Amino acid sequence: MTTVSPQARPARSEDVEAAVRTLCRAFAEYPWTRHVIAADEHERRLAEFQRLFVSRIGLEHGRVWVTPGCEAVSVWTTPESTGVEAVFTELTDRFVELAGDRWEHFERAETALAPHRPRDPVWFLGTVGVQPGRQGQGLAGAVIRAGLREADRAGVPAFLETSDERNVEIYRRFGFEVQAEVPVPDGGPLTWTMWRAPQGAHTT
Repeated sequence: MTTVSPQARPARSEDVEAAVRTLCRAFAEYPWTRHVIAADEHERRLAEFQRLFVSRIGLEHGRVWVTPGCEAVSVWTTPESTGVEAVFTELTDRFVELAGDRWEHFERAETALAPHRPRDPVWFLGTVGVQPGRQGQGLAGAVIRAGLREADRAGVPAFLETSDERNVEIYRRFGFEVQAEVPVPDGGPLTWTMWRAPQGAHTT
């Protein structure tokens, strides 16, 4: 029997809600979002965070890939994502509202990670998720490799952060290596920053 590798495609505006549903299911118990988003109405808050990130950051200023049915999603910023800081500034009040009583934890977590984030241009894998029932089918690899191919074509490194130790070995399979292990304040999760040097051109 021939195994067909999953394919990724660029996301469109009509994919936002399906992508948000996938990311919310994938991040339902993720240590980072549990730490920085209030427990009260957590699912609603998480959904709106993901919606803003996919639509206002990824689609407007970065790159978003999905599998055909949005079973997997990856959201990236790139060296060309020059409008991201302005969007974050514009949305600050909304993020404060969504974080709720965890906003100060959010700020201190970001401050702890800031020194470990790259200053030079990178492809930043901001978020990636797969529907829980579809994990282990190569879907995450499809949407991650889509971004890595573009980073490699541009000769630019890739960067990510993860607060789940199980993900570290998964990302190593894509060529990422740990740069730092960062203890997040206020009892937050240990977070790994990972870096991948540009590699030779990938084939599809």
